[in-house]
Amino acid sequence: MGNRYNNLSPKVRDTIVSYLFLTPALIFFIGFVVFPISAGVFTSFFDYTTKSFEFSGFDNYVRLLGDDIFHKSVMNTVVLVFMAVPVIVIFSLFVSMVIYEKNAFIRSSFRAMFYLPVVTGTVAITVVWKWMFDKYNGVLNYILGEEIAWLGDKDFALWAIAIILITTSVGQPIILYIAALGNLDKSQVESAAIDGANGWQIFRHIKWPGIMPTTLYVVVISTINTFQCFALIQLLTSGGPNYSTSTIMYLIYETAFDGANNFGYANAMGMVLTIIIGLFSWVQFKFFGNDAES
Repeated sequence: MGNRYNNLSPKVRDTIVSYLFLTPALIFFIGFVVFPISAGVFTSFFDYTTKSFEFSGFDNYVRLLGDDIFHKSVMNTVVLVFMAVPVIVIFSLFVSMVIYEKNAFIRSSFRAMFYLPVVTGTVAITVVWKWMFDKYNGVLNYILGEEIAWLGDKDFALWAIAIILITTSVGQPIILYIAALGNLDKSQVESAAIDGANGWQIFRHIKWPGIMPTTLYVVVISTINTFQCFALIQLLTSGGPNYSTSTIMYLIYETAFDGANNFGYANAMGMVLTIIIGLFSWVQFKFFGNDAES
């Protein structure tokens, strides 16, 4: 065996060694990514519950077309994306532009402050926000002098979720934007300033094109994370009141595990969610990707 290996060309030997090093990661990737995705696609065409496993064709997908709760969950999720993602991008960029001009100590302090929610446990953050939104003892109602049921009123609940989602999602984009601003060609900025360009012109024609790849990444990742919002919903509202905060991810969980145990129907929802995320990402790549190339 050793002689056969030594007789191989260096390129073939390097390829074999490379695949051997990749094998452990490849096993985990197949076992925990490829197989679950394939199983999800496969079982979405079955009437798959704890009591049955029968092929049903496209019945689960046809059922989705007439499912009002699913339609409401899709609408809630899309509304949450349009509420949260633009604010995350704009706020992160604004904060980054402001603190980038400060000294290293101030930059580090603000980065740590905004990044803290990212590394803090979701349950801990949720408990704090739940207290702040409490109708009777919450600090927010104390400041406003009102008794608003933020999480129990269908007119306010989704807004409350969006606020929490935004405040816990801006940490990483701020870090990325500060790094992107640091990689810009400072000579171009200085030359533009000497030529009389104002701050907006420098941002529009020099800084914005330079940070466009970072913006594309932030927009796509923030959109995917918002579409996958689940923990906040489960811990704060359980989709209520009257499904006003139910998202696709939460409805998938509820359908599959919270009593219904309809795994086939839940997987069909998951496939639809994958398609929706893919469409949103494609549009974002077309829009921001073209700007980045220009």
